Amino acid sequence: MDIYILDLLVIGLLLLFITLGSGWIARLPISYALIYLVVGITLSPYGFNLIQLRPDAKFLERMTEFVVLISLFGCGLKMNRPLKAWAWNSTIRLIGFLLPLSIFAIAAIAHWVLQLNWGAAVLLGAILAPTDPVLASEVQLEDPSDRDELRFGLTSEGGLNDALAFPFVYFGLRWLEDEQWQNWFAQWVAVDVVWAIVAGIGMGIGVARCIEWIDRSLQRYRPADDLIEDFVALATILITYSLTELINGYGFAAVFVAGMVMQHRVSNPDKSNSQLRFISRLEKLAEVGAILILGSLLRLGPIVQFAAPAFFIAGLLLLVIRPLGTWLSTIGAPTHPATRWLFGWFGIRGVGSLYYLTYAFGHGLQGQTGELIAWITFVTVVLSVVLHGISSTPLMAWYERRIKPKTPQKESFES
Repeated sequence: MDIYILDLLVIGLLLLFITLGSGWIARLPISYALIYLVVGITLSPYGFNLIQLRPDAKFLERMTEFVVLISLFGCGLKMNRPLKAWAWNSTIRLIGFLLPLSIFAIAAIAHWVLQLNWGAAVLLGAILAPTDPVLASEVQLEDPSDRDELRFGLTSEGGLNDALAFPFVYFGLRWLEDEQWQNWFAQWVAVDVVWAIVAGIGMGIGVARCIEWIDRSLQRYRPADDLIEDFVALATILITYSLTELINGYGFAAVFVAGMVMQHRVSNPDKSNSQLRFISRLEKLAEVGAILILGSLLRLGPIVQFAAPAFFIAGLLLLVIRPLGTWLSTIGAPTHPATRWLFGWFGIRGVGSLYYLTYAFGHGLQGQTGELIAWITFVTVVLSVVLHGISSTPLMAWYERRIKPKTPQKESFES
């Protein structure tokens, strides 16, 4: 019997199950990502051996790249606050303090405990430190009108740190290539930090505004077909990302910013909400494929071989570095203590880390060091999917019931 036909059957049944059963699944202490992961493992050689695909690093890089792009644009569409420091207090702390703290904490442990050289250690930190905008949908904003600080902070953090971890990825890759950091440090600062970030933000603003202007101008003469009008959102993602990458800017940052611009400049809220629903559906569909493939790629032999360093790093990151680092980063913030701890717990790792891993394999990471970093990443993502998948529903229900009503919410974020 054709394995491909059986794969289609299983995927179809899975989509039917999660769609019609979504009302029940939402009440259970499991996430959709956890379901996909279990199904992926079931379809692997350890189960029914129906997924026999062994994609190479380049295919995985492109697939995870697309999934992250869709999610980043969706995160941008959900941003509902003016660009004022007070409005983004949690985000600034989580990005400005927690992200570099997490990267260097992981790097220091990897260097001194796992005996990785500094280049590989920093690279591992940059791969694992960003939280995931794809798998964290249960704890992120669903409606741009929601003013909740926890959901806003987690959404904006996931949208930004997947872009702002890139300079550290390049830092680790450059160090792997040349341990004499004096030879390339100035170029790294000028190109990989300053230029790439500024270009990413600038292109995100400029391209989104141009597309919005073209859209508004043409609609005056002949409205677009309602059936495909939401494709403007997908076009914005692809055009913004590709143009930004052509000038060596950070396309991830550009796409997130483009989503923010589209959310604020589209005069018709129904149109913005329609684009967000369209992107959210694309994101959910892409998530299915990414996590199914992750589950099918897991192998017992390498997991056992690298179990000690993998579980050591993953455990420290999820249970110590992220919670403690978040608490330190939010000292003095006008935030409920329980919210601060939930910020620390919901540091979900996922598709973004898989993208950075596969990107690194295409740009110099190899050998035993590459294998070690790969399986540390896989184990971390799997543990995050399991732990956060089980805990997100009850913890968020408790938060919505006990903490959120006691937290003062600003009535308006108008600039």
